[in-house]
Amino acid sequence: MGVARSADTTSRAAGAAAAADAITGPDPKILIVFFAIKHDPVEVLAGVRDACPDVPLVGCSTHGEIAPGGPSDNTVVVAAIGGPGIEITTSVAEAVSGRQRDAGVEIAQCAVRSNPELPHKVLMILTDGRIRDQEAILRGCYGVVGASIPLIGGAAGDGWRMAHTLVLGNDEVLTDSVVGVTIASEAPLAVSVGHGWHKTGDPMIVTSAGNGRVYTLDDRPAMDVYLDRLGAPPEAYVERQAFMDFAMSRPLGVQRRSGVEARNLSTEIDLEGRSIGSGTAIDHGGLTWAMTGDEDSILDATETVCENVLAEMGDREPVGLLIFSCAALRAVLGDEGIKRENERIAKWARTAPYAGFYTYGEIARIRGIDGFHNQTLAVLAIS
Repeated sequence: MGVARSADTTSRAAGAAAAADAITGPDPKILIVFFAIKHDPVEVLAGVRDACPDVPLVGCSTHGEIAPGGPSDNTVVVAAIGGPGIEITTSVAEAVSGRQRDAGVEIAQCAVRSNPELPHKVLMILTDGRIRDQEAILRGCYGVVGASIPLIGGAAGDGWRMAHTLVLGNDEVLTDSVVGVTIASEAPLAVSVGHGWHKTGDPMIVTSAGNGRVYTLDDRPAMDVYLDRLGAPPEAYVERQAFMDFAMSRPLGVQRRSGVEARNLSTEIDLEGRSIGSGTAIDHGGLTWAMTGDEDSILDATETVCENVLAEMGDREPVGLLIFSCAALRAVLGDEGIKRENERIAKWARTAPYAGFYTYGEIARIRGIDGFHNQTLAVLAIS
């Protein structure tokens, strides 16, 4: 695996430079492109193809790019994976909204087509970050691959604009789409995921929910119950920015078989209807908790996730890592905090390259059906 970044402000030149520098071996099998929304995606794609016309390519827009040397904005990062003992298959699903589960089934076909002789596999998924109910996509994937293949990936960002997230697949710039990549290898692949939030107070029961929103908790307006539980200041109840600032570091914890997952409430704000939402499923009748954390707990979780993914590799050293960290975590950590996050990733990566981006939702399924996360770190290690 090779990783390169270009800060050239000309989109085509940036794509070409990053792709050319990322290809460090004679047999690249896949190019993964993470690009800032300020770049022209058509020109980025053209530049990558100038440098490498024939290798399968996927990618997405970001809320910041992750690579050796620290996090960045307004750049293009390319990861090239290849060599002997590894094979790649890809799939693309378009017009996903309204048929998320079927799109997941389509995406998982790249796993069905992968080489059955290679024992280690992972399905990487990149989604348009504006698609709602992303968990339904993963359930569609699970219906095809079952528990045998872990999932990893993330939802595309757009620099916190929440308006125009993009994915790359089939040599096109796509919206309302999902791309899948099955990495099949003769050597181990490992996925780890975790967050630094902890539950506070008693659980709350979801008594009314739908379309990614919770309308009532414990039969009361969900926003008020959530804010009451955390002792929010009065302005958070009535001012959009005050609610956003308060909720950014206080996600909602949702009970899943794999544990309590975090849901970001800071962007889909409904002051009039008093509902809360994260854009993905929070099931009626489920248990939820108010959660809190800070920079120390987030960075401790970064250490744990990286340590765990390398432990899964046994005595093998990784040839590279793919990193999916949350845009909302970035907002909590700030510019200096994400530098410290990157330093911890670099420490565990040691000499291996790594590439990734700040997402609008992280994908990591190791056990259970679900695997869509917020305010979480997900890592794939390749050996």
